[in-house]
Amino acid sequence: QVQLVESGGGLVQAGGSLRLSCAASGRTFSNYAMGWFRQVPGKERDIVARIRSGGSTYVAESVKGRFTISRDNAKNTVYLQMNSLKPDDTATYYCAADPDPRGPLITYTEYRYWGQGTQVTVSS
Repeated sequence: QVQLVESGGGLVQAGGSLRLSCAASGRTFSNYAMGWFRQVPGKERDIVARIRSGGSTYVAESVKGRFTISRDNAKNTVYLQMNSLKPDDTATYYCAADPDPRGPLITYTEYRYWGQGTQVTVSS
Protein backbone atom coordinates (compact mmCIF):
# COMPACT_ATOMS: atom_id res chain seq x y z
CA GLN A 1 0.00 0.00 0.00
CA VAL A 2 1.26 3.45 -0.95
CA GLN A 3 -0.16 6.76 0.22
CA LEU A 4 0.51 9.89 -1.79
CA VAL A 5 0.17 13.47 -0.59
CA GLU A 6 0.52 16.36 -3.04
CA SER A 7 1.42 19.92 -2.13
CA GLY A 8 2.50 23.12 -3.82
CA GLY A 9 -0.57 24.08 -5.79
CA GLY A 10 -2.03 27.56 -5.75
CA LEU A 11 -2.85 30.68 -7.70
CA VAL A 12 -0.21 32.14 -10.00
CA GLN A 13 -0.17 34.67 -12.82
CA ALA A 14 0.50 33.61 -16.37
CA GLY A 15 4.22 33.29 -16.96
CA GLY A 16 4.89 32.35 -13.37
CA SER A 17 6.19 29.13 -11.84
CA LEU A 18 5.11 26.56 -9.29
CA ARG A 19 6.69 23.39 -7.98
CA LEU A 20 4.42 20.55 -6.99
CA SER A 21 5.61 17.90 -4.58
CA CYS A 22 4.24 14.44 -3.94
CA ALA A 23 5.35 12.66 -0.79
CA ALA A 24 4.93 8.90 -0.78
CA SER A 25 4.75 6.48 2.11
CA GLY A 26 6.35 3.06 1.95
CA ARG A 27 9.83 1.62 1.81
CA THR A 28 9.78 0.66 -1.87
CA PHE A 29 9.19 4.09 -3.37
CA SER A 30 12.27 3.76 -5.56
CA ASN A 31 10.69 0.76 -7.33
CA TYR A 32 7.57 2.65 -8.38
CA ALA A 33 6.86 4.53 -11.54
CA MET A 34 5.46 7.95 -10.65
CA GLY A 35 3.21 10.14 -12.72
CA TRP A 36 1.61 13.56 -12.66
CA PHE A 37 -1.82 13.93 -14.20
CA ARG A 38 -4.23 16.82 -14.46
CA GLN A 39 -7.95 17.09 -14.82
CA VAL A 40 -10.51 19.80 -15.46
CA PRO A 41 -14.22 19.30 -14.79
CA GLY A 42 -15.95 17.26 -17.47
CA LYS A 43 -12.75 15.98 -19.03
CA GLU A 44 -10.56 12.92 -18.62
CA ARG A 45 -7.51 12.83 -16.41
CA ASP A 46 -4.55 13.45 -18.71
CA ILE A 47 -0.88 12.65 -18.31
CA VAL A 48 1.43 15.57 -17.67
CA ALA A 49 4.66 13.73 -16.99
CA ARG A 50 5.96 10.36 -15.83
CA ILE A 51 9.22 9.13 -14.36
CA ARG A 52 10.14 5.46 -14.15
CA SER A 53 12.04 3.86 -11.28
CA GLY A 54 15.19 3.98 -13.40
CA GLY A 55 14.76 7.69 -14.01
CA SER A 56 13.58 7.81 -17.61
CA THR A 57 10.94 10.44 -18.18
CA TYR A 58 8.02 11.24 -20.41
CA VAL A 59 6.54 14.72 -20.73
CA ALA A 60 3.34 15.54 -22.57
CA GLU A 61 3.72 17.65 -25.69
CA SER A 62 1.48 20.36 -24.27
CA VAL A 63 3.96 21.08 -21.48
CA LYS A 64 7.25 20.01 -23.03
CA GLY A 65 9.95 22.60 -22.49
CA ARG A 66 8.02 24.17 -19.60
CA PHE A 67 7.48 21.35 -17.09
CA THR A 68 10.06 18.99 -15.59
CA ILE A 69 9.49 15.87 -13.53
CA SER A 70 12.08 14.59 -11.07
CA ARG A 71 12.30 12.31 -8.08
CA ASP A 72 14.30 12.09 -4.88
CA ASN A 73 14.23 8.50 -3.70
CA ALA A 74 15.94 9.38 -0.42
CA LYS A 75 13.00 11.64 0.39
CA ASN A 76 10.30 9.44 -1.16
CA THR A 77 9.21 12.46 -3.16
CA VAL A 78 8.46 13.26 -6.78
CA TYR A 79 8.38 16.82 -8.08
CA LEU A 80 6.80 18.67 -10.95
CA GLN A 81 8.51 21.95 -11.76
CA MET A 82 6.15 24.10 -13.80
CA ASN A 83 7.49 27.18 -15.55
CA SER A 84 5.96 29.65 -18.00
CA LEU A 85 2.52 28.73 -16.79
CA LYS A 86 -0.47 29.47 -18.99
CA PRO A 87 -4.18 29.81 -18.16
CA ASP A 88 -4.71 26.50 -20.00
CA ASP A 89 -2.60 24.80 -17.32
CA THR A 90 -5.37 25.48 -14.79
CA ALA A 91 -6.50 22.11 -13.42
CA THR A 92 -6.41 19.79 -10.47
CA TYR A 93 -3.07 18.01 -10.50
CA TYR A 94 -2.79 14.46 -9.25
CA CYS A 95 0.19 12.35 -8.31
CA ALA A 96 0.07 8.64 -9.13
CA ALA A 97 2.21 5.59 -8.48
CA ASP A 98 2.43 2.07 -9.81
CA PRO A 99 4.83 -0.81 -9.09
CA ASP A 100 4.47 -2.46 -12.50
CA PRO A 101 7.32 -1.32 -14.78
CA ARG A 102 5.66 -2.58 -17.96
CA GLY A 103 3.75 -0.46 -20.42
CA PRO A 104 4.06 3.19 -21.37
CA LEU A 105 2.53 4.36 -18.09
CA ILE A 106 0.98 7.43 -19.67
CA THR A 107 -2.71 6.72 -19.10
CA TYR A 108 -4.55 6.98 -15.81
CA THR A 109 -5.76 3.37 -16.01
CA GLU A 110 -2.18 2.14 -15.63
CA TYR A 111 -1.75 3.56 -12.14
CA ARG A 112 -2.85 1.88 -8.95
CA TYR A 113 -2.31 4.57 -6.32
CA TRP A 114 -3.45 8.19 -6.35
CA GLY A 115 -3.11 11.30 -4.27
CA GLN A 116 -6.00 13.58 -3.39
CA GLY A 117 -5.04 16.26 -5.89
CA THR A 118 -3.89 19.84 -5.64
CA GLN A 119 -5.44 22.79 -7.46
CA VAL A 120 -3.38 24.93 -9.80
CA THR A 121 -4.99 28.12 -11.09
CA VAL A 122 -3.23 30.33 -13.59
CA SER A 123 -4.69 33.79 -14.08
CA SER A 124 -4.30 35.75 -17.29
